[in-house]
Amino acid sequence: MLKGKKIVLGITGSIAAYKACYIIRGLIKKGAEVQVVITPAGKEFITPITLSALTSKPVISEFFAQRDGTWNSHVDLGLWADIMLIAPATAATIGKMANGVADNMLITTYLSAKAPVFVAPAMDLDMFAHPATQKNLDILRSYGNHIIEPASGELASHLVGKGRMEEPENIIQVLEQFFANYGDLSGKKIMITAGPTYEKIDPVRFIGNYSSGKMGFALAEECAKRGAEVTLICGPVKQPISHTHIRRIDVESATEMYEASIENYPSMDAAILCAAVADFTPETVADKKVKRGEDDLVIRLKPTHDIAAALGKMKKENQLLVGFALETNDETQNAQSKLIRKNLDFIVLNSLNDEGAGFRHDTNKITIIDHDGHTGYELKPKAEVAKDIIDYLLKLF
Repeated sequence: MLKGKKIVLGITGSIAAYKACYIIRGLIKKGAEVQVVITPAGKEFITPITLSALTSKPVISEFFAQRDGTWNSHVDLGLWADIMLIAPATAATIGKMANGVADNMLITTYLSAKAPVFVAPAMDLDMFAHPATQKNLDILRSYGNHIIEPASGELASHLVGKGRMEEPENIIQVLEQFFANYGDLSGKKIMITAGPTYEKIDPVRFIGNYSSGKMGFALAEECAKRGAEVTLICGPVKQPISHTHIRRIDVESATEMYEASIENYPSMDAAILCAAVADFTPETVADKKVKRGEDDLVIRLKPTHDIAAALGKMKKENQLLVGFALETNDETQNAQSKLIRKNLDFIVLNSLNDEGAGFRHDTNKITIIDHDGHTGYELKPKAEVAKDIIDYLLKLF
């Protein structure tokens, strides 16, 4: 899986820097090409001569290689790499990555990287457990970076706890597994709905909900990374997309999302209905702003189109359909009922009773329910939740 892959290995100022030599040897034995970018502090722990001898490439550390105007291009490095691995990653470097502090060659390369980024933290247990470090790691996860969790054991301080960098062979195994999955959706077309819908009352007011679209966008990015052609139908949200395999269709109302879904689903292999679509819309929309009066304002509502039910009726034998259920009570029973009524292959349940789950959060806690039972997952960043959902989807293809 690693043969011919171009890997940028970032090394920072940690006692675990010596383990980078074993990572390099393991990667090269498997046919990878490795370019080391090391921070100035990293050179205090391991010499560029050693690293250059192992990689057969000059080690990059400074912006300028010489005083004659020759310089190292972080942009070119970011485009060259198939993957970027930062191992070991200190608390300082993780903080800089999370906050865009581009004061060395490693961070500018990271900010320019188009490839997936893997981070293997290494530090003392109290530093790793500190809220600042954990917050920065959560930020990196929200950016789509992959965190290779440190192991527990005796540390350089002689304390015992979580913080030592994962062993080189295990890090290499993580990369191999990533490339094994990379492309496992090649040739598949997947439609995803995301975000809220806005149902107009008048030119300036609407009925809506708190959906940010983060979960749907994470699913779209995950599918695209795995090689799928993604059609993302999204309500009015500001979430950006970065992958070229995602075709974005912006809509506003439930009717517009229904029409786009009906039009696109017949050519899809699967659809994931993650959007928080309004169940009701005003019967009439005022053409001018409604003014305050002395009497109560009564707005009559009518049901919107049921997108999941409509697609469930359209679904062919070779198509998959996945729904979402956000519940506040009788969660499992309501989700199971929706699964059957709307002819879904499985449904993803979140509950507003779970702290950190649902609208506006960067994390989510889900239960996947199908016709054979249900599987629960821990609270995770939405990028990690998207991987769990797509892994489950792959079993059904």
